Amino acid sequence: MFLEGKRALVTASSRNLGAEIVRALAAEGASVAVNYHGSREAANRLIDALPGRDRGLHAAVGGDATTPEGVDRVVGDAIAALGGGIDVLVNNVGPFSMTPFAEMPLDEWRRIWDANVTSAYVATRAVVPHMRASGWGRIVNLSAGSAWRRNHSIYTLAKQAIITLTEALALELAPEIHVNAVAPGQIVESADDMAEFDPTFVERATAATPLGRLATRAEVAGIVVALCGPTFDMVTGVTIPVDGGWRLNRP
Repeated sequence: MFLEGKRALVTASSRNLGAEIVRALAAEGASVAVNYHGSREAANRLIDALPGRDRGLHAAVGGDATTPEGVDRVVGDAIAALGGGIDVLVNNVGPFSMTPFAEMPLDEWRRIWDANVTSAYVATRAVVPHMRASGWGRIVNLSAGSAWRRNHSIYTLAKQAIITLTEALALELAPEIHVNAVAPGQIVESADDMAEFDPTFVERATAATPLGRLATRAEVAGIVVALCGPTFDMVTGVTIPVDGGWRLNRP
């Protein structure tokens, strides 16, 4: 329970990987703001299954975390709902695109870039004053295995930018605040979603992964939360791939 007494916000967290990160944070004692955009009901169902729900530790916070204005409001509402500043921020929001650059409309570029990169910057800026004042803070950004490949156009570019942003923030915000990133490869529970973009991608990614399987949401969430714990007290500015070696080029 190394996060007992800490307040956490996970953007885009009412379902999928975000929800798994919420569960892992709550299991370590954190009070968590669950950010939803489309369904308050999904956020409330998640909260009802969390430890500490009977003590009112957690809160559902609506808002579109993919836009600069939206994520700024989400952070403010999370602070109000949890009754204090945010100690742990997980920048999880990050929509996907594989439209080729030469065919991509400018509004799609802006949407993917702002949701993945600008959102993380704005949310971080909003939580820094409390973390500095309290002398402790943990920020974990979600990159992706695509950051090491050139296969998903603006998504690849944005997730590579998250790695650079993580490193720069780690330098700027130390020593009180640790900033790290996690870069999942293809997640097994999201295989069907990926198949809608590319029916062959999951099979090819699995075949190219040295460990012979895809990561699970629970495995990724476990790394995210571990980065907020005492085992990683001397770690900042790193990006941990959770991809079974998929990013490595075979000779």
